[in-house]
Amino acid sequence: MVFTVLLYTSLAVFAAGLIYKISTWFSRKIGLAAKDFTTSDRISEAFKGIVSVVFSAKLITLIKVFILDVVLQARILKEDFTRWLMHMLIFGGFMLLLLMHALEKHISEAIFAEYYATLNPFFFLRDVFGLMVLIGVGIAIYRRFVLKVPRLRTKGVDHYAIIILAVIMLSGLFLEATKITSFKVYQEMVDEYADMEEDEEVTALESYWVQYYGVVSPNVKAPFDEEVLEMGAELDDESCLSCHSRSHWAFAGYTVSRLIKPVALALDNAGAVNFLWYIHWLACFIGLAYLPFSKMFHIFSTPASLLANAVMAKETSAPANIATRQAMELDACMRCGTCSLRCSAAAAFDALGNEYILPTEKMTFLKKLATGKALGSKELQAIQEGVYLCTNCDRCTVVCPAGINLKDLWFNVREDLVQKGYPEPLVLSPFSFFRGLNRENIAADEYGKPLEGANTAVAGRFEQVMDPSTPISFKDRDVVELNGLPGSSTFSYCFGCQNCTTVCPVVVSFENPKETLGLLPHQIMNCLGLGLVEMATGPKMLWDCVTCYQCQEHCPQNVDVTDILFQLKNLAVRKAAKTAEKQLPDTADG
Repeated sequence: MVFTVLLYTSLAVFAAGLIYKISTWFSRKIGLAAKDFTTSDRISEAFKGIVSVVFSAKLITLIKVFILDVVLQARILKEDFTRWLMHMLIFGGFMLLLLMHALEKHISEAIFAEYYATLNPFFFLRDVFGLMVLIGVGIAIYRRFVLKVPRLRTKGVDHYAIIILAVIMLSGLFLEATKITSFKVYQEMVDEYADMEEDEEVTALESYWVQYYGVVSPNVKAPFDEEVLEMGAELDDESCLSCHSRSHWAFAGYTVSRLIKPVALALDNAGAVNFLWYIHWLACFIGLAYLPFSKMFHIFSTPASLLANAVMAKETSAPANIATRQAMELDACMRCGTCSLRCSAAAAFDALGNEYILPTEKMTFLKKLATGKALGSKELQAIQEGVYLCTNCDRCTVVCPAGINLKDLWFNVREDLVQKGYPEPLVLSPFSFFRGLNRENIAADEYGKPLEGANTAVAGRFEQVMDPSTPISFKDRDVVELNGLPGSSTFSYCFGCQNCTTVCPVVVSFENPKETLGLLPHQIMNCLGLGLVEMATGPKMLWDCVTCYQCQEHCPQNVDVTDILFQLKNLAVRKAAKTAEKQLPDTADG
């Protein structure tokens, strides 16, 4: 009765969790574009998209991706054979155990008329599948804690998945071993299936099972007389052989049973079989109920992501379906670390120690952002830095075994973050180049807001300095910092010929460049010559510079104009970073 209640409770929690997780794919919103669609809009568009794919040539693509990438996991094999082997062993072994053993009453018994769990080939195959999972778990532990794959960061979700799998498989293995040695289990079987009235027959069959099946009996001990074993063989043939293969076919359990043989009787008397049975099934129930909320949910979401990305394209798919796919991709991430290993910005992580620079860790953050969890100011700063240091090389998308379109995710989230109103100096840097290329996808008024906020943050007291009523001032340490950089002192060679300003393609783009850009290139050099470093870090000209090096190449005094502008930008960003915590609230609503 208790077992039945636990089973149905676990199934109910699993089903409810599965429905909830899938529902979040249609309700969670990643980026600004997703806010334009309601849940009903996204469900409707998803249904239309599925129907259009099923009744088109794209169905062939789906079948191909399902076989190669879902079943055979070709994407993982392409990257790493060891990891592919681990996945195939765990996924393949566990699914086969689930179908053949856990659901035996619904599948195995329905397919095979003479199915018995203790009869070959099922007896043997159960141990094969169980050993597959254990070897896969062993490889996972080896990769994470011994091999220590670069940038593969292990967190609680990874521990829980490994622990639950290990408990299920090890408890099942020891349960099988104790059942092999258990005299009580043997006696129950004899009482139910064998029809023996004479003591001589009882002793003969018991002796045979001790000798050939591994039972540890308190009544009989080896060696046995050959005639007794022959009689036992005949009785076994009549009563047991039709539903029980020899125990050594369960090679894994039989091996363990030989190891525990010295304490088998004590374990039997202590009720070890019942104890392990409850442990095994409780672990299975807990694992089943926890699955939709754990890392293991990717056994559903990753195939869905692979199939969706195989038939969807940003240019042709409905925007509502793109929003749904991106929400689904958050669950599809299996934290394998492939993207982080290939990330071209990972060198910045090595230098700065900000884990949100790594794509895998950014995915963890995106889940928090999508669920609306509150974010601290430091965490927000870290993720802003992480998404802006992305070089948009798209290597993460190409190698992702789950088929997640990571580059699109970063772009959507980046735009969402910069629109929150928190100044991010990197929006003015070359890392915003990709944002500029996608300007047509951003509303005109929204595109300019973060640029203005960031420019204000890095400009410092520029507006005050330019105010005629405010005395001009500068800090000696700024001059020392600037002069300490290679080539920066060449600004002193400038005699104001304005050649740099004349050849600048940015200056010529504006009807009134001084009003738009604040200071022109030659004026910035003049500021530095006067020691007004703070004023030189303020003008918009720094951030509109396209680094064409025309000014530097045409300078008759060999002033390193472009390089100096770079150094001024770096100086401005460093100063802004030091005061960022003062500009941000203690917590921010994600």
